[in-house]
Amino acid sequence: MKTSYIRALSVAVIAMMVLSLVPLGKSQDQSQGYNSSFLLLNKPEGDVTYELNVTIPQVLYQYYATQNHALYIDSDFEKFVTPNALKPIADKLWQIYNNTEDFTNGVLMLVHQITYREVIPGKYPVETLVAGNGDCDLFSEIAASILEAGGIPVVLIHYPAQQHMEIGVDLGGAPKEARVQVYSVNVQNVSYYIAECTGSQWRDGWRVGETPSEYQNVSSQVITLENMDQSSVGQVSATIRELDPSTLTLQISPSIMLDGGSVKISGQILPQTANENVSLQTKINGGGWTPLANVTTLADGRFQYNLAPSTGGTVSVQASWLGNRQYNGATSAQASVIVIPAFIAALIAALVLTLIVMFVLVFVKIRHRKPEHMQPSVQQTETMPPPIISSY
Repeated sequence: MKTSYIRALSVAVIAMMVLSLVPLGKSQDQSQGYNSSFLLLNKPEGDVTYELNVTIPQVLYQYYATQNHALYIDSDFEKFVTPNALKPIADKLWQIYNNTEDFTNGVLMLVHQITYREVIPGKYPVETLVAGNGDCDLFSEIAASILEAGGIPVVLIHYPAQQHMEIGVDLGGAPKEARVQVYSVNVQNVSYYIAECTGSQWRDGWRVGETPSEYQNVSSQVITLENMDQSSVGQVSATIRELDPSTLTLQISPSIMLDGGSVKISGQILPQTANENVSLQTKINGGGWTPLANVTTLADGRFQYNLAPSTGGTVSVQASWLGNRQYNGATSAQASVIVIPAFIAALIAALVLTLIVMFVLVFVKIRHRKPEHMQPSVQQTETMPPPIISSY
């Protein structure tokens, strides 16, 4: 009886240990492992989208789940960088990108799609990919692992006072796609450009060289990766595909209107795609583009919006769609409407009325003149001398 109780208790403990390795709320295929999917642009503000699918084998996940996760000093972060385990991801990214800066920005797009959540203690990259959430140090370790696997040198940058982590990347030169002033750290006369790995706006998030203001010119600890994990019991698998193409049409009716009226903007996504968000933007008289509205497509992919221009001149409209996991996004051609201001319309109306009145007056005047061939002619008679009467 006692033996049976102990055996049952042992089985229960083992079962709990096994279940503890399976993340809650994460589905899995017993034969394939855990799956994660990401979208990547061919470059910042690119027009081609790819879907990257990553599969983490169970045995790989369980291996890292049982490793030491303790963090005592800054250098302990180094053990969480595992380039060999994530090398298939790097190999697929090199099929998209052809330079270190675009590759790095692609990695940032990937980690920016992982949900942010404070996690203690640390986790290995495969654990974070399976969980689907993490914080700054976990995202930095994933990014560093992929970059190192792709042959791009990286350092971890720890900000103890701010309790934050970023990475520094050796691009071989200053970044060209950064939109603001760039920042870097110098390690053994090599410039490592800072890359912020948090943020949920993957399409227009932080690019390499850019960093939030709170981490600019503040004290940091640079962690080099000489002793990172160079081996593992296995690797993730990865596949990548370019999304299918799409087109976006746009029309404005009417194309000429008076000030104070409205026009109908309509268009369609092809292939027909329902419940998709289409962004409309407008510019006036050749100025800059400004957001106009967001509209949702119907079952046949069509959308419609009524616009009442607030000024005269040429009003141009353009539509754009970011795409989804099946189709690439698209941008429509520009469509324009000429808006005639009220005072110009009044002047034109007055001019037209004046011309009509003048025409009528001239017509009436001509109508009341008698034609020349109807006037009586004055005939001049020649005075004849009186006849001479002679008598005989």
